[in-house]
Order: sequence, then structure tokens, then C-alpha cells
Amino acid sequence: MSNRLQGKIALVTAAGQGIGRAIAEAFIAEGAAVIATDVAEDKLKGLPAKKAAKLDVRAQDNIEALAAAVGREFGALDILVNCAGFVHQGTIFDCSDQDWDFSFDLNVKSMHRMIKAFLPAMLEKKSGAIVNISSAVSSIRGVPARYAYGATKAAVIGLTKAVAADFIKQGIRCNAICPGTIESPSLEDRIAALSKATGRPSDVVRQAFVDRQPMGRLGTAQEVALLALFLASDEASYITGQAHLVDGGMAL
Repeated sequence: MSNRLQGKIALVTAAGQGIGRAIAEAFIAEGAAVIATDVAEDKLKGLPAKKAAKLDVRAQDNIEALAAAVGREFGALDILVNCAGFVHQGTIFDCSDQDWDFSFDLNVKSMHRMIKAFLPAMLEKKSGAIVNISSAVSSIRGVPARYAYGATKAAVIGLTKAVAADFIKQGIRCNAICPGTIESPSLEDRIAALSKATGRPSDVVRQAFVDRQPMGRLGTAQEVALLALFLASDEASYITGQAHLVDGGMAL
């Protein structure tokens, strides 16, 4: 530990498991006071955060209430990490209007809500780092059966660049992380669902995910967290508005 985030206040959404939890743990290890949130509050157990809170990022009133509480208790955030997301499986023909709307609401509009709620205090302080979790499957690369998901993650990159451009003169940095296929509870759920839907053994389904990574392995949540740590830290003070890949060569 080198205390790279000593004295920083950071909020991480979807911190209960997977990438979000790994980011929260990495930030805590580097000295940040972390506000860990998740829609499933029980998943936050065991995480030594400064504050753990249930948060539905699809609910404006939940976000506004949390922003007010955080402002009273901590003041302005130094770091905001938007990690909540959902992977829709299928092509355009498998995507109902409801699927499309849900995917954009959770994957994109939630970031809009969070940034809009927490950015004003950052602007008052004239500093802040925002990290949005996008994906290699986005405007960077298309893959089969990721129609809605790829569209949402492309939108996250656009949102990120817009926020960076609008507030670059006011001390705000905003970057996106674009992971490849990462070992996580979410991936395990998708492997199980695909195995059931297709009748293929789960190890065969898993291997298909591995095979699309040129490095020949899945990434870890900790590898994504290390990139988030860098982008959130003062070491990345000259970096904003970029989509940063951590994808095992998936986008080559």
C-alpha cells in the first residue's frame, strides 16, 4: 500500500461484487474513504468502507437522498466510480422495447443521474475524477449477441467524452474503462444461463468466452481495479475524456 488516495472521498456504485467490489477494495487499500453502494445491501457485508449504503441507481429519489447525506457527512466527492450495469444477451430480434429501455436506464441513464447529483459539489471544489465502466464491446468492437449491451456501452463512452469536454476547465476529469471478459459473479450467471438455453455444457460455454480473448484467459476484477485506481489518482491528472481498454487484446 502506498496511500495513493490518502485523504480522498470516493463513491463506488455496484460495490457488492465483481469489478465494483474490487475497485472499492483497491481504493480502501490506498487510503481512500470509500462510500460503497449497491442495490443489494447485503452484498456490501465485509467491505471495510467508510459508509455502506443501499442505492438503486435507477431511482432518482434514492440518488438525491444519498447525495444530500454524503454532502452533509463528507462534503464533495473527490472520486465517483459508476460501475452498475447489465449485460443483455441477444441480437436485435431478441431485444424487446422493454429490454432496450432497461439496458439504457441501468447502463447509461444511471451514470447521467449519478454525475448530475454529485458533480455540482465537485465543481464548487474545482476538482474531481469520474470513472465510468464501459466495455470493449461498445463503439470499439462489436461481438455477436450483444446488440443492446454494445449500444449502451458505446453511449457510456460518448457520455464520458461529453462530461470531460464540458468541465475540463473546471478541474473535472472523466474517463471510461473498457474491460474485456472478466471473471465475475455476473459472468458465472451468464455462463449458466447460456448453458441452460443452448444445452451446451457450462465448461464449453466458458471456453467460448476465454477463446475470444487473444491472451487466452479471462481478466480479473483486480486488474480492472488497478486501472480505476490509476485514473482516480493524481497520477492521471493529465488524462481525461478517454476510453481505456483492459481487455487482454480483445479489441486488436
